Amino acid sequence: MKIILASSEVVPFAKTGGLADVCGALPRELENLGHEVNVFMPYYRCVKEKADKFQIEDTRQKLEIPVGSLVEDGQLLRTTVPNSNVPVWLVGHDEYFNRDGLYGENGQDYQDNCERFTFFCRSVMESIRILDLQPDLIHVNDWQTGLIPALLKCEYHQNPIYENVASLMTVHNLAYQGTFVADKMAITGLDWKHFNYEEMEFYGRLNLLKTGLVYADAINTVSPTYAKEIQSPAQGCGLETVLQHRSADVSGIINGIDDTAWNPAVDELISQKFDRDSWPVGKAACKAEVQKLGQLHQNPDVPMIGIVGRLATQKGWSLILPVMRRWLEDPNNHAQWVVLGTGDPDFHVVLSTLQQQFAGQLSVTLDFSNQLAHQIEAGSDIFVMPSEYEPCGLNQMYSMAYGTVPVVRSTGGLADTVVDASLETLGNGTANGFSFADFSADALEHTLHRAARMYYEDKECWRQLVNQGMSQDWSWTASAKAYEALYGRLTKK
Repeated sequence: MKIILASSEVVPFAKTGGLADVCGALPRELENLGHEVNVFMPYYRCVKEKADKFQIEDTRQKLEIPVGSLVEDGQLLRTTVPNSNVPVWLVGHDEYFNRDGLYGENGQDYQDNCERFTFFCRSVMESIRILDLQPDLIHVNDWQTGLIPALLKCEYHQNPIYENVASLMTVHNLAYQGTFVADKMAITGLDWKHFNYEEMEFYGRLNLLKTGLVYADAINTVSPTYAKEIQSPAQGCGLETVLQHRSADVSGIINGIDDTAWNPAVDELISQKFDRDSWPVGKAACKAEVQKLGQLHQNPDVPMIGIVGRLATQKGWSLILPVMRRWLEDPNNHAQWVVLGTGDPDFHVVLSTLQQQFAGQLSVTLDFSNQLAHQIEAGSDIFVMPSEYEPCGLNQMYSMAYGTVPVVRSTGGLADTVVDASLETLGNGTANGFSFADFSADALEHTLHRAARMYYEDKECWRQLVNQGMSQDWSWTASAKAYEALYGRLTKK
């Protein structure tokens, strides 16, 4: 099959979240399966600054793209997805993309995001014709590319080049919808007749995510459970009726992880490499290293609890902090906590205060360091992810690959990857962690106590959990095959 993948961010060129990881890894795996893939993304300043490193070449191909009543000039540049032959077409227009941020600065979205991503979406559609790519399917991702399925159905379908092209919309996080004042409808260039509650309008505003959901031939999310959850009022972010209407076309495919980067057997960022056979020795060395780096008490016998990620309510910090405080204040509880991440300033203040109060038991790094993230995954015994919602989540899979037992709230991708340790699942060998349902501090604390009790009192069951997590295949190969099957259903190929 010939596949176009359009995304506003792609690893290693530009990243703000998991969207970039997916769009960097999936094309390479699809190529390995024998498909012809072309990737499109904007030519941001952060990419331009590394043009030499990324071996970017200017194709000299000019674009003339209508944005509202204006025609904007653009350019096409080219590089490849690392370790592949997959072309990455970079859509250049300095007025829109030569900026410090991808979507905004200082916590504020750019005021012209509708113009910026209309330009990008129309550039993708024009480039398909100019480059004679003849795709079977266009795979779009999140609101930034939500206009493409609408352009395909409402404008470009009259051209024979596009008439049999299918479209797939992947939702990585339904909370980000790309909504704009109604007047911005004129920017899209589509007829105002499409600005209605069944198509592009959402409570009087233009909604580009909804646009993609309405017009794409199929919709998928990044886990089967999240695909179900977003069809409910609790997690539908106002779009649940749209998704219910299209429920026959909605599915979920769990993301993979990059097992060349996240593999303790070959990881150069950790103090001692290890695999499923050598993890007791390897993890002990990595734990000692994290204790040293975090100025924690050097004690191999206490459980180390790791947390890496955004310090946000969505990630469960309103549950973590009261539990952490109670455990730190309990003189009989010797568990150590290691935190890495940035986010809500209020959480920063509380964590900094706790770290001063409980030096030796709590290490907090209010920053992001890829190396420290690897070290924490390798050195921790338990990894905590009590998310309010979690479309997929990657850290629980990183944890299991590194022999670290996840304690998670059973939502989204966490529910699809973590099997709670019960008598039944321990008996049949499927258990790989601990999970709970209620979004409450009490539920988290009860589950952490279960994990700590097993860590201290039942070493054999603990070994079983670690071995099961480490023996599972979290790579992109299985995910890519699921996308291949979905593409095949849409294109009948």
